[in-house]
Amino acid sequence: MQMLQLEVLTPSGLIYSGAAKSVTLPGEEGEFGILPEHVSLTTLLKAGVVDIQKENGKTESIVVNWGVVQINQNKVVVLVDGAVAIRGDNESDIAKALDEAKSLINSVADSNAMIASVSARIESAAHHLV
Repeated sequence: MQMLQLEVLTPSGLIYSGAAKSVTLPGEEGEFGILPEHVSLTTLLKAGVVDIQKENGKTESIVVNWGVVQINQNKVVVLVDGAVAIRGDNESDIAKALDEAKSLINSVADSNAMIASVSARIESAAHHLV
């Protein structure tokens, strides 16, 4: 099975690096999905959730504020100003990640509708972990 190689980078460093079956990204014109052998593309990202479907079928979510993605066949590089991975070893770690993600989104939000939409996606991602 072909896989994507995904990297999520911020000015603070690498947030994620690994293989993925697919990636869903929050594009300027709406969410879009990437599968292996995707056509080369560079586009802007808005605040939202990056969903990563891993080889084992599980989904990992990373909240991003804004940035750009570069796609080249089986490599996806996400460069963002800020990102928070929604993961943890226990409920306390996950709750902390959720609070950080909400703060990140609130810091760049320009509309209440966008905050509500991303907050709902963050909560949904957290329920898959617990």
